[in-house]
Amino acid sequence: MATDLKKSLKMPLFGNTFSPKKIPPRKSASLSSLHTLDRSTRETELGLEYGPPAMNLGGQSWKFEEGQWISESGGNGSSKEFQRLKKRNVQLEEENNLLKLKIEILLDMLTETTLEYHLMEKEAEDIKTQIRRKK
Repeated sequence: MATDLKKSLKMPLFGNTFSPKKIPPRKSASLSSLHTLDRSTRETELGLEYGPPAMNLGGQSWKFEEGQWISESGGNGSSKEFQRLKKRNVQLEEENNLLKLKIEILLDMLTETTLEYHLMEKEAEDIKTQIRRKK
């Protein structure tokens, strides 16, 4: 009886067993001839002797050293401009922090005023109801 049940549950579309296609083996030989070159030739060809990352922006050369981009041009004008921009950035950050503090204080004041208004409104309603009761 159990075998009859199994036969009735078989799906003829898929067959009885799972048999995936066999995958062809990978080619073992590399298509690149770089492995045949000696180390010095590879370094010359591929540029494996590299220093810190460098870039050129707006006519100025910059390189990345010790976690910061440093100007390689060494011109006083760019250095002065950088110092001026850095100082301005600090000023703007301080101004931004001050404005955030002022907004927070104003929100606290608004909350306090709204609370006082609602309390006074409630007191006025209470007084009106007491007057009505006395009449």
